[in-house]
Amino acid sequence: MKTEAPAYKRIVLKLSGEALQERNGRDNISPPVVREIAERIKEVHELGVQTSVVIGGGNIWRGLKAADRGMDRTTADYMGMLATVINGMALKSGLEQLGVETRVQSAIEMKNVAEPFILGRAIRHLELGRVVVFVAGTGNPYFSTDTTAALRASEIRADVILKATKVDGIYDRDPNVDSNAQRYERITFAEALSKRLQIMDSTAFSLCMDNKIPIVVFDMNKPSNIRDVVLGRKVGTLVCD
Repeated sequence: MKTEAPAYKRIVLKLSGEALQERNGRDNISPPVVREIAERIKEVHELGVQTSVVIGGGNIWRGLKAADRGMDRTTADYMGMLATVINGMALKSGLEQLGVETRVQSAIEMKNVAEPFILGRAIRHLELGRVVVFVAGTGNPYFSTDTTAALRASEIRADVILKATKVDGIYDRDPNVDSNAQRYERITFAEALSKRLQIMDSTAFSLCMDNKIPIVVFDMNKPSNIRDVVLGRKVGTLVCD
């Protein structure tokens, strides 16, 4: 039986911090959920795809919300970056328990728990078949992990950003509010801008558009979706040049 060839050679998978929680939100990080995500990443890795991950920290701390409640924004954002390090370490543990060699690279130096982000080293890890988890955002306040994903994808010359969400793609209206909302199968950057679709924050979206990095927005809750996207199947919404 002929094995399907992946559509992408090198990817950035963007995960929210909430992806590591159980649906009831009881634990900030659920080991069974982490293992399940690790298993899905392993499936893609075993296809020979060079896989990197950018993970958020919203399950532990949201800097913007804290700033809205009176905390200094810079301090709040740095705390959010540290939350992504915790999540990255959890994901690394889950992957390595499955036998997937993994490296965590941090934009904020903390040599006891992660490598510093060094572009050449990150690319070399990918070429050697290791999963690389990028944490601590860009290392600067006022930037989201969406921007981190766009920046790292540009730097490592990734073929695509896979943005895992709670919905099965991009809609013209909020599908949770309007049952007549229509899902886009494919949309251009220009159309997304003109329709003011909230795919990523403006900085991240501009980076992807300028560097011609396609984005696939898909539902993380369906176990086969990451593999299906990588194999080029019609899953979610493709945003491209």
